[in-house]
Amino acid sequence: PPVSPRSHRTPPNARPLQSRITRRYVRGMETNTTQEAPFSLSPSAVRRLREVLSPESGAAPGAGLRVAVLAGGCQGFQYRFNIEPAAAEDDVIIERDGVRVFIDPVSLTLLTGAELDYAEELIGAYFRVRNPNAASSCGCGSSFAPA
Repeated sequence: PPVSPRSHRTPPNARPLQSRITRRYVRGMETNTTQEAPFSLSPSAVRRLREVLSPESGAAPGAGLRVAVLAGGCQGFQYRFNIEPAAAEDDVIIERDGVRVFIDPVSLTLLTGAELDYAEELIGAYFRVRNPNAASSCGCGSSFAPA
């Protein structure tokens, strides 16, 4: 059975605004790391996720945002965002300033080097992914074609 997640504290010498992987399951074995995360969170995404994942908003302790890539959309792949109470056994957990993001290993292959951002614009407020692996994306930014 998987080991329960341990709390992670960013080392005092860590660069600010740097996301860290806090837990990664490799072939069924948990490893704790402080390596640089393959997926990052913008300051605006962290601020919004703090609000969304707070106990006041009804989120469970240890909850996080799942970021997934699914087949579909007008460009071939689409992003999916869900609030989940806990990570799946094989998820990579990205943590920054107490905010957790869960990414499955398959989605991570298409999200490596990407950044989750939160935008508030005249048309509305939304999460978006700035993905260097996308050769093209649709006008709304919810789907992409890989490079």
